[in-house]
Amino acid sequence: MNPRLADVIAVLDRLYDPSWAESWDAVGLVTGDPDQPVRRVLFAVDPMREVVDEAIAGEFDLLVTHHPLLLKGVNSVAATTPKGRVIHDLIRSNTALHVCHTNADNANPGVSDALAAALGLQDTRPLNPMPADPLDKIVVFVPQEQAEHVLDALAAAGAGQLAASPSPGGNYDRAAFTSSGEETFRPLEGATPAIGRVGHVSRVPATRLEMILPRHKRRAVVAAMKAAHPYEEPAYDVYELASLPSERGGGRVGVLAEPLPLKQFAQLVADNLPKTQHGVRVAGDPDRLITSVAVVGGAGDSEFAKVRAAGVDAYVTADLRHHPATEAQAYGDPALVDVAHWASEWPWLQDADRLLRENLAAQGSTVDTHISTLVTDAWTLRL
Repeated sequence: MNPRLADVIAVLDRLYDPSWAESWDAVGLVTGDPDQPVRRVLFAVDPMREVVDEAIAGEFDLLVTHHPLLLKGVNSVAATTPKGRVIHDLIRSNTALHVCHTNADNANPGVSDALAAALGLQDTRPLNPMPADPLDKIVVFVPQEQAEHVLDALAAAGAGQLAASPSPGGNYDRAAFTSSGEETFRPLEGATPAIGRVGHVSRVPATRLEMILPRHKRRAVVAAMKAAHPYEEPAYDVYELASLPSERGGGRVGVLAEPLPLKQFAQLVADNLPKTQHGVRVAGDPDRLITSVAVVGGAGDSEFAKVRAAGVDAYVTADLRHHPATEAQAYGDPALVDVAHWASEWPWLQDADRLLRENLAAQGSTVDTHISTLVTDAWTLRL
């Protein structure tokens, strides 16, 4: 069964949550009707004219790109400009366009994970980790016979949901911890107790119920608990959990299975990334032994401070400028391996393709997917 566009976007937004994008970025759906069916999906790095033509000629219903078509605000999409013509052609051909940019950079797995995997890096971790989403823990005491009912209500409001992995089967809901005990109370005048009598001490077998929830769902979860709880005044606590670094974030740091001289490592990079006119540039002693490596898909010369702090032997990224590169070399480390921007991000397309198909299949939907091999790097000739 073919999914609707809205169903495909829901999966992509779960894999590459728009909230993970940088504040300056423009991600999400650019063209397309959420109710239109999706049979074929094309993945590409850039929404360039030739890529859009490939999508239209191939009768793809959805084009998913890494880079935005409209990164900056516009006042017109008239067909008098190259981008305006692209917009018109996409709409006229019923080809949807969806962008996963820095939200895919910061995802796990994301753009730099795919680059690290292409180079054979192991034991990877984020170079610039994002803080984990803020979490609360709700603890509520419930008469034992009502515990399952309250647990179900909390789960329906968003508590107890765990995402262990973006792959199907890696998610859990209704996750909770329960323990048994006894609660005691005495209703006073004016109370309308569900259990016991006014003026008399009651002792009730009770369940302590604990569940984790996203902090932004706190109000809804507490309201659901109060609505489901049999008591007029439930006993409960809400704890704000400490924020820890997550496994998401820009760049990756890892190690090679075996150390390699810089010249041989650079050749490994060249052999495992798509060929471009830009090629691979290297700064450093060709005989230097490389064990640990930092990678950033796309432009990475703004990350030198973090790379230096990571203490790696080599840094693989794109768009390195003269002054940041020479300044980095003045410190003596790391060695630099500069690749084409397009080539550094192209491996991610394979991950995005696979994860989309797996997640849709888990929902009973199928799509035909294709990865564009058109080289859209800006540099087209090297002399």
